[in-house]
Amino acid sequence: MGNKTPLYQQHVEMHAKIVDFGGWEMPINYGSQIQEHHQVRTDAGMFDVSHMTVVDLQGDKVRDFLHYLLANNVDRLKTTGKALYTCMLNEQAGIIDDLIVYFMREDWFRLVVNAATHDKDLAWINKYAGDFAVQVTERTDLAMIAVQGPAARDKVHQLLPDVPDQLKDMAPFNAIELKNYFIARTGYTGEDGYEIMLDNSQAAAFWDKLYQLGVKPIGLGARDTLRLEAGMNLYGQDMTESTTPLESGLGWTIGWEPAERDFIGRKALQTQREQKDHKLFVALVLEGKGILRHDQKVYKDNEEIGTITSGSYSPTLEQSIALARVSPVADKTCMVEIRGKQIPAKIVKPPFVRNGKSCLS
Repeated sequence: MGNKTPLYQQHVEMHAKIVDFGGWEMPINYGSQIQEHHQVRTDAGMFDVSHMTVVDLQGDKVRDFLHYLLANNVDRLKTTGKALYTCMLNEQAGIIDDLIVYFMREDWFRLVVNAATHDKDLAWINKYAGDFAVQVTERTDLAMIAVQGPAARDKVHQLLPDVPDQLKDMAPFNAIELKNYFIARTGYTGEDGYEIMLDNSQAAAFWDKLYQLGVKPIGLGARDTLRLEAGMNLYGQDMTESTTPLESGLGWTIGWEPAERDFIGRKALQTQREQKDHKLFVALVLEGKGILRHDQKVYKDNEEIGTITSGSYSPTLEQSIALARVSPVADKTCMVEIRGKQIPAKIVKPPFVRNGKSCLS
């Protein structure tokens, strides 16, 4: 038996199909995965993301520690609650994990890291934290619920007794602490919404109240198609310890300046940047029949040039889409091998969908 979140019983009572996900018993769907996908794109859905790991870092030198630990530059975080997306790299610039870091106080930053990388993430963080006298605290007392969709924020506001203007006016990638909640305007779907951290003992009641407001539960299946349409990477497929941010479409997350900041993996990353011979991360739209899937091979002029890292049918676009890592010879078209046949695909710029609308020209 795997780990169970504080919302496990809710999933069972809502007839979810439960699967193992990174050692956790999680809902993959509650019925129709496509209906769940459209629910988030058109209204509001809620996800149990309590399997994610929340880590608080505290100490007088925590900012200096994060300067060294993370590829992005936390000096961009100057106001309370401001969030930053970044990668945590090894010495070879391979991605140990991608994560979000929140600035709360000068002596307190909060990280949210992936469930499947929990053990290695904490080991890596603790390996260097002592050099900076940083206290590392895993917040196992907190559950997390993501509420996503065009109506998501309004539905959450209805559950709060007094909604401060600071929350109503809060920009994306910011967070606020209220009496019982840590509310971040972040997500993994390409829609607006919140990720809400709250005490484990309060999670079930909050989930049930959201459901009474018409916020439908959404499983991991729809979460995957939503994030793929939004062009968001999945750790373990689109990026791994064997790939760098430059090979994973995440060059924009690297804080190159100031040049004197020495973060873990910088030297290897700088070398790769200068050589310019690494593979590229691209988005694909299938032009023939079939479904794009992880590990399918990509060809150009009958030469294998890369591999699909994530692929699926897009419920919003009603066609097959994928993310892939390919050699620089790729331009606007390619072929994908599906069941022994090469099917034409178009190379496009991600995302595929933004705010429920197609980004394809």
